[in-house]
Amino acid sequence: MRGPLLAAAGGTMGGAGGPLARTIRAKLTAALQPTHLEVRDDSPRHGGPPGAETHFGVLVVSGRFAGLPLLQRHRLVHEALRAELAGPLHALQVIARTPQQWQSAPRAPPAPPCLGGSKQEQRRG
Repeated sequence: MRGPLLAAAGGTMGGAGGPLARTIRAKLTAALQPTHLEVRDDSPRHGGPPGAETHFGVLVVSGRFAGLPLLQRHRLVHEALRAELAGPLHALQVIARTPQQWQSAPRAPPAPPCLGGSKQEQRRG
């Protein structure tokens, strides 16, 4: 996953990341008891000011996802982060896997490119 990796297998890495990244990590840990959790802050790629914390990607591996379709897995993640999605969190990429899926393919797909441009790029039109 591109961008700063703010959490890793089995727990967190120090106090890496800003307040929103730490909140995302804590809420997903409490709600889903993941066996693997990665939180990636993609905000700098989207032209916001330094420290904006508006765009994130998460990779969550949890036994809670067993037997659930992908849409329901995403709903569980979104429910855990409802307050953040209503406020400072503008965009969230979710990869939600069961432990068995993660064991057979322990790699996340690359982050999608930002298609919205940034404030630093000049719009053509």
